[in-house]
Amino acid sequence: MARRGGAALLLLHLVVLHAAPLLHAAPVLSTSGTIVFTTLGRSRYAFDIFALPLAPLSLATASSPSAELRLTDGVSVNYNGHFAPSSDALLFVSERNGTLNLYMSPVRPAVGGGGDEISRREALEVAAPAPPRPLLPWDPISLKDRPALTPDGSHLVYVSTAVPAEAQRRSWAAVYSTHLPSGATRRLTPPGLADFSPAVSPSGEWTAAASPGPGGWAGEVEDLSTDIYVFRTSDGSRRTLAVRDGGWPCWADETTIFFHRRDSDGWYGVYRAEVSVTGAGVSVASVERITPPGFHAFTPAASPGAPGLVAVATRRPGSDYRHIEVIDVSGGDNAYFELTRPVAPRAHHFNPFISPDGARVGYHRCRGSGNGDSPLLLENIKSPAPDTFSLFRVDGSYPSFSHDGKRIAFVGLPGLFVVNSDGSGGRRKIFSGSAFPTAWDWKRKGVIYTSIGPTFASERTEVDVVAVSLGEDDDSDISIKKLTVGGENNAFPSPSPDGKWIVFRSGRSGHKNLYIMDAEDGEAGGIRRLTEGPWSDTMCNWSPDGEWIAFASDRHNPGGGSFAIYMVHPNGTGLRRVVHSGDGGRTNHPWFSPDSKTLVFTSDYAAVSAEPISNPHHYQPYGEIFTVNIDGTDIRRLTHNSFEDGTPSWTPYYLKPRDVGETLQASGACAFQDCHWLNVGAQPDGLMCGRSG
Repeated sequence: MARRGGAALLLLHLVVLHAAPLLHAAPVLSTSGTIVFTTLGRSRYAFDIFALPLAPLSLATASSPSAELRLTDGVSVNYNGHFAPSSDALLFVSERNGTLNLYMSPVRPAVGGGGDEISRREALEVAAPAPPRPLLPWDPISLKDRPALTPDGSHLVYVSTAVPAEAQRRSWAAVYSTHLPSGATRRLTPPGLADFSPAVSPSGEWTAAASPGPGGWAGEVEDLSTDIYVFRTSDGSRRTLAVRDGGWPCWADETTIFFHRRDSDGWYGVYRAEVSVTGAGVSVASVERITPPGFHAFTPAASPGAPGLVAVATRRPGSDYRHIEVIDVSGGDNAYFELTRPVAPRAHHFNPFISPDGARVGYHRCRGSGNGDSPLLLENIKSPAPDTFSLFRVDGSYPSFSHDGKRIAFVGLPGLFVVNSDGSGGRRKIFSGSAFPTAWDWKRKGVIYTSIGPTFASERTEVDVVAVSLGEDDDSDISIKKLTVGGENNAFPSPSPDGKWIVFRSGRSGHKNLYIMDAEDGEAGGIRRLTEGPWSDTMCNWSPDGEWIAFASDRHNPGGGSFAIYMVHPNGTGLRRVVHSGDGGRTNHPWFSPDSKTLVFTSDYAAVSAEPISNPHHYQPYGEIFTVNIDGTDIRRLTHNSFEDGTPSWTPYYLKPRDVGETLQASGACAFQDCHWLNVGAQPDGLMCGRSG
């Protein structure tokens, strides 16, 4: 389409204007091979967007399973939908084709009500629509999220991470507006600031967004410290701080904004702000909480087509699942109506949105097994140089390739698995207990090093390094040899390329430091200490040329929770820091490139890209994959999403950039968890669905 070229040129111009000196958004790596990493839970999401009729609000009609309509096609992962102004098309985020983009597809007629609605049989007989069309150019590689159209359909408003922030640990997330006919793109968020969760007012004149403001992201991994700002949709001007301490705004009409806030009692609640919009900006007349403590209510949605109604996601005490409910706030007492629990009681439902005509409520949930794509062993992620360098997400943690590139070892937390890199033969469970991470011996075929015991444990916890021998072929007996003695948190083994030694971390001194021992006989064959000090040195990796050992450490601020990546020669000389994301920052899991000149790692270098409450659970929702030269220059961001990417590894083996399924599919579709921090031990105070007193 004609608009793509213009949008790409403008985004490139923005990158040039605002890029940080050493941080690059569009990587061009000088090396080749394959990087593989994990994203917590992501391989199990299988999100599709669904809708239920909004009216009449009764359990008998609105929430019957037969009334639910799937709006997306079961390809890849589809989420964060929004109806077009006409209500007959759906905007949504999809991760098909190895990268995030925004799509539009027609919406089938509603089912099961009356009037102009058609029967379910007739709806099923409607010809399958054409594949959804991407609305934005593929480059630069970036997150694209929370789409909305202006009322005339001409401008697409959304969040993107296309432009690097001006400083480390600053979010790249900003609101943009693209004129769809021409592709002309304008950044609405001022340079140096970040915006999340934008919402366009019914008139299209104003946009509200959640922003951390000039102070930026402070390292939060649960509820973000954001305020609600309002600015002109046309150019981002007249930006006004409207509401302090709020997120996920939505407009009910031109003077009413709903938003969520987590209070000191621990509960998320939905609030209503009455605002006055003038040419000078926005002022707030009143702010009122509409959901009481005793349960969580968040990510509200409203529409002028459904006056007096607010759709919210809830987590109620006694339930492990988030569901969509509709609140009638038009009377003196609020009335609550369950929408999704009667339809799919054991599924999480995320981020509701209401059609402009007030007919339907949309949301996304896992589509379950039997619909759409099969689970993938390796999911291709768009690479900056797909002809020589590929990037994959693996369905597991701590992956590593065998040195011939034919097999991948990874852990399931619990469990240690090996699978062919082409997906054939199915995954083979090698060990059923808790194991982490994985590293293949350079010289002895079929030998994998790992550590057995609890993860993220204290120095004195019993964890030991073991060598797992698979034998000469897959039919051979598996043998496990313990290499460390004493079990004092010995972990993260990495072998030397000559096959003689293993570097690992141990808590035997009372602090986690690095040691080197014999690769075949373990401590019995010789051991020496590599680092020493009252700090934590961990997550070590030996370079393929044998010259360096990279590791993560908090030695710059012991016990402070901040980690940087360091390197040291195997003889203990040449210690230097390679990369640090800043005070309080976390930069972990280094792994050398095949030529030993670059490191891949995970970090909070680019902060967070969305409100964590809008996603399933992620311990570290800031995690993204980066590379850096070993001299600390040329930091490049490889992944862009709002999830937790981590534990990368790098192999010289080039895997063609296409999805890899498994011959024998793994189980566990939809096996992901809701945010752990929503488990507040409070009482519901007698509030149930229906009228509340």
